[in-house]
Amino acid sequence: MFNKILIANRGEIACRVAATARRLGVRTVAVYSDADAQARHVRVCDEAVHVGAAAPRESYLRWQRIIEAALATGAQAVHPGYGFLSENEEFARACADAGLVFIGPPASAIAAMGSKSAAKTLMEQAGVPLVPGYHGRDNDPALLQREAERIGFPVLIKASAGGGGKGMRRVEQAADFAAALASCQREALSSFGDDHVLVERYVTRPRHIEIQVFGDTQGQCVYLFERDCSVQRRHQKVLEEAPAPGMSATRRAEMGAAAVAAARAVGYVGAGTVEFIAEELDDGDLRFYFMEMNTRLQVEHPVTEAITGLDLVEWQLRVASGEPLPLQQQQLQMHGHAIEARICAENPDANFLPATGTLRVARWPTHVAFERSAELPRVDSGVGEGDAISPYYDSMIAKLIVWGADRAQALARLDAALRDTHIMGLHTNVAFLRRVVGSRAFSTADLDTALIERERPALFEAPPLAPAWAAAGVVAHRLRAEAALEDADPWSRRDGWRMHGGARRRFDLELRGQAHALVIERLHDGATVMLLDGQRWTFEARALGADRHDVTLGAERATLAVYRDGERFAVFAPGGSALLTEIDPLAHAGDHAAEGGRLTAPMPGKVIAFLAAAGQAVRQGEPVAVMEAMKMEHTLHAPRDGVVEELLYAVGDQVAEGGELLRLAAQA
Repeated sequence: MFNKILIANRGEIACRVAATARRLGVRTVAVYSDADAQARHVRVCDEAVHVGAAAPRESYLRWQRIIEAALATGAQAVHPGYGFLSENEEFARACADAGLVFIGPPASAIAAMGSKSAAKTLMEQAGVPLVPGYHGRDNDPALLQREAERIGFPVLIKASAGGGGKGMRRVEQAADFAAALASCQREALSSFGDDHVLVERYVTRPRHIEIQVFGDTQGQCVYLFERDCSVQRRHQKVLEEAPAPGMSATRRAEMGAAAVAAARAVGYVGAGTVEFIAEELDDGDLRFYFMEMNTRLQVEHPVTEAITGLDLVEWQLRVASGEPLPLQQQQLQMHGHAIEARICAENPDANFLPATGTLRVARWPTHVAFERSAELPRVDSGVGEGDAISPYYDSMIAKLIVWGADRAQALARLDAALRDTHIMGLHTNVAFLRRVVGSRAFSTADLDTALIERERPALFEAPPLAPAWAAAGVVAHRLRAEAALEDADPWSRRDGWRMHGGARRRFDLELRGQAHALVIERLHDGATVMLLDGQRWTFEARALGADRHDVTLGAERATLAVYRDGERFAVFAPGGSALLTEIDPLAHAGDHAAEGGRLTAPMPGKVIAFLAAAGQAVRQGEPVAVMEAMKMEHTLHAPRDGVVEELLYAVGDQVAEGGELLRLAAQA
C-alpha cells in the first residue's frame, strides 16, 4: 500500500478519496486553485499545494504543475478522481514517466475508450450491439448533416471525447442540425479540448444502465452489478440507483459479461464503467446497446458501495499498488436497494440554470453517515455552511445516498432525507428532487431519460408550500428571537402583552413575488390569532431549538424549521419549503423602474457567441447570445421585439451576474 498519494481534484470527490486514504493510514496531498484556498478538500488532506488561478485550465488541468507537486511532496501515486484529468491519457502517461502510479487504467486503455467513436468500433468488433449511427473521423458539417438525414430524426449529437452531458444535443429536425452541431462542438472544445462528435439515432424511450467493472494487474476482471441512471436533465444525471429496477438475473449476467469483455479487450485496470442504452421490450425484458466506457470512478459509485458493502476507493488503491482484486466474481453479492440524489445549485424553474452564491445555511438529515453505512443517510460533499458555490466549477453541492432493504424502503428514506435537507442562500434542486421521488413514474419505476419531461406538470406545476404555513414559520421565528432578548417581567416584553384589551402586530411579507399583509392578534385571554389573505386561524408556537418550532395553525400541527438571513426567511415544513422576505414599508417609499426588456446575464460567466449583430432586428424569444457558466453553455433569448443597438461585451469577456449584454432599441 502507498504511504502518500496526491489527489488531483477538488470538492466532493477529493474529500471522498481522502476519507478512505485516512482510514487506510495513507497520507494525502491536496491541490487547489485561487478560488479554493479555503475549500474543505484542502482542510481534510494532510498537505496542500497551490496550482494556479480559479479557471480549471489555469489550475486543475495543468497536469505538469500537478506532477511537480506530487514529486515535491513525496507522493508515490496520483488519484485523479472524476472529471478534469481523470480520462486524460497524456496525464496518465506523464505520471508513469515521472515514476508516479496513476490510480486508474493504463494510458492505452484510456486512449482506446476515450474516443466514443473509436470505442464503438472496438465494441462492434467484439460483437456488442451498437445504436445505429455515424462514428467516423470525418466531421465535415455537410457530411454530418447527410449522415443525420440517413439515420433519421430525431438524432443525438455527442462529443466523442465527452461526458457528463457536455457537448450533447438532441435534434428533432434537419433545419436545427447545423446550429446544434456548432453549439456541441464549441462546448466539447471548451470542456475536453476536442471538438470531434458522432451522430446516433435517438432511442425514443431509452434507459441509461451502466455496469461497474474492476480489473487488476494480474489480468482478473469482475463486474459489480449495475446502476440505473435514467433520470436526467440536460443529459446530466439527477437520481441514480442500484440495482436497476426490473433487471432479470439473465440480462444482468449478459450485460455484466459484455462489460467485462469490453474491459478485457483494452487490458483494463482499476475502476471503470461500461454504459448502455437499454430499450424495454413488450415482454418487459431489456434490449441493450453499448454507449461508452468511462475509464474512471463514477459520481454515482456510492450506490454500488451501498448494495455490495465494499469501498471502491479502497479497491482502487489496492489494485494500483499491485494487489489482486479482493474478491472474485462468484464471491460478489448485492443486498437491498440504494438511491443517490445529486443536490445541485440550480433553479429547476428556470430550465435548471446554475446558481452561485454562499451557503448561508446547509443542514443535513439529523442521522448522517459521512462514511459507508447501510442504515443511515450518507452525505458526500465538498462544501459546508458558509462556503461559496463559484461559477468556475460544476454546480453540485452534495450527494445524498440512502439504502433500504428494498426499493420501497429506499424511496421512503430518500424522501425523509430530502425533507430534512435545509439549504439557504442560493437556488437548489432539493424541493424538485422530492417531487421527482414522489412522482408516479419514479415511484413505480416507469423509467427512461425523458421522465422529467414526461412528468413536467407534476414536477414543475406542483403547489408550493401554503402561504399560511410559510407565514406561520416567520412569525414563530420572530417571536422566539424577540423573547430570547427580553427580560421575564411583563413591562420589558415586546410581544404585544397589554394589561387591558388585546394587541395587533402587522408583518408585510413577500412570497413568490406576491405581497401579503400578515396580522398577529393577541387576545386578552392569552390566545393568539393569525390573519392572512382574509382567513383567520388560531396560532400557537413553541420553540424546539434555535431554528425549530412546534406550530399549531387552526386544527393542524407541524414542526417547522426556519432560518433567517437579514430580511429573508427560509421555512421548511413537511409539505414543502418557501423563501419569504419581510418588507419594511418605510424603506420602500420610492420604487425603482422595472428592468423589463433588458438582456442581462442570469449568472456570472463568459460570452461564447453573439447570434445577432448591431443593427439587426430580432423578435421576442429569438436566440441572441450564448454564455458559458459552470462548464455548460446557456443560450439567451431576446426579451422583446427590437433592434440590436449595441453589443456591450466582446466574445470571450467575463460578465458579472446582471450585466447587460446588449442594448435593444424599439423598432421604428
